[in-house]
Amino acid sequence: MPYVWTLAEQSNGRLREVSFELLSRGRKLADKLETKLCSLLLAGNVSDEALRELIARGADEVYVVDDPRLNKFVVETHSNVLADLIRRYKPHTILAAATSTGRTLMPHVAIKVTAGLTADCTELDIEEGTRLLLQTRPAIGGNIMATIKSPNHWPQMATVRPKSSKPLPLDSTRQGHITRITMLDEHYDDRVKVLGLRPYEEGLAGIEEADVVVAGGKGMKKAENFGLLRELARQLGGAIGGTRDAVDRGWLTYPHQIGLSGKTISPKLYVCAGVSGSIQHLAGIKTSECIVAINQDPDANIFQVADFGIVGNLFEVVPLLNAKLENCKKEGK
Repeated sequence: MPYVWTLAEQSNGRLREVSFELLSRGRKLADKLETKLCSLLLAGNVSDEALRELIARGADEVYVVDDPRLNKFVVETHSNVLADLIRRYKPHTILAAATSTGRTLMPHVAIKVTAGLTADCTELDIEEGTRLLLQTRPAIGGNIMATIKSPNHWPQMATVRPKSSKPLPLDSTRQGHITRITMLDEHYDDRVKVLGLRPYEEGLAGIEEADVVVAGGKGMKKAENFGLLRELARQLGGAIGGTRDAVDRGWLTYPHQIGLSGKTISPKLYVCAGVSGSIQHLAGIKTSECIVAINQDPDANIFQVADFGIVGNLFEVVPLLNAKLENCKKEGK
């Protein structure tokens, strides 16, 4: 039976967390198919210790195309390498993260190998009988969830939202095999060179990676009121986010949007104010460790998932929280 592959990502020789998140998705699919799970990395200078963690997090096999020319992402070169590996090994399924790398690479490869691709999936499963990959993602602006199949082309290919699943626990007793593959010179495309990298927006980097996220919804009433939440985020050392309503009204820019049509986050602490808790928004915060909700409506949906709820006027509650946190800092608590 052909393997299930997940595409690992690295930065400066260190594996990104999304590499392990994908393995938790791939492990379930591989077990249903009764086949092996392989993690594929296209990069040089990654230590054996880092590669063994992929096995400890669920992989049965690790394939590494070990070449320093792959350390900087250039889609033409990476696409040449991945397409060649697909033709040689013929995997059943390939999963990549819906990061800038995955969203760029996977469509490029799908065209080369004549395969279907579903982007930005939130759920994955295997269909009984056909063994096809069932790929669920938001559609029509996040108002419905569509399940997509690719019955006529292989491999099955999908990108998965970062933070939509948690990595499997580290199991150092797991056994697996690491295979290093030599990159062919003909796959290197020298037409594009990476000269440098810079963040998309100053201070924004990290809403998906932040340990603390403070968010507001329609209940904030106007853009100026987000100053209260920015102060709370500053006190907690967190990032600022919002619902689709807040973004549609121009109170925040799209990269701050949380939910099916925005970002999926998994912070240790999620604090929201004026957020009713639509299904679309809840899907974007479901893996948060602790959710604190502030809303004056005791029947708001957000309280169904909140670990702590404050029923009250946010314009009274949030300033009190900010003042209390400021006092705690002054007292050294």
